Amino acid sequence: MKITEFVREDLIVPELGARDKAGVIEELAARLSERVPALKKDDLMRVLMEREKLASTAIGEGVAIPHGKLDGAGQLLAAIGRSKEGVDFESMDGRPTHIFFVLVAPENSTGAHLKALARISRLFKSSEFRDRLMAAEGAADLYRIISEEDAKY
Repeated sequence: MKITEFVREDLIVPELGARDKAGVIEELAARLSERVPALKKDDLMRVLMEREKLASTAIGEGVAIPHGKLDGAGQLLAAIGRSKEGVDFESMDGRPTHIFFVLVAPENSTGAHLKALARISRLFKSSEFRDRLMAAEGAADLYRIISEEDAKY
């Protein structure tokens, strides 16, 4: 499975305006619902916030992977946001989170959902990759960097 199968350039927010966890989730849910009409912002927010209540999806090293399943998602989809300033996302390492990878899957796609989470986690282990994303100029550059890294595996 490749990340480019479920990420599109128009679903990348190169500089988030939000400065807190709920705001980041709302901003990325809005982007997804604007670009994919079958997804409703309120439903996305509910699913993602319910998951965050279980435990933060901030995995450390400046990365968070908020995720959830939703009936309206006809396929696996992701939105990516970046905050150069960083956001307190209750990360495991206690540091600010800069890169947010929101993953939404259909209700009945457990296997694909888990494979996607594993793939994302694997890519983001590379500090060089994270640094390149932080230095990227905009959505097109972010997408290009993700595509290049994705093609390596």
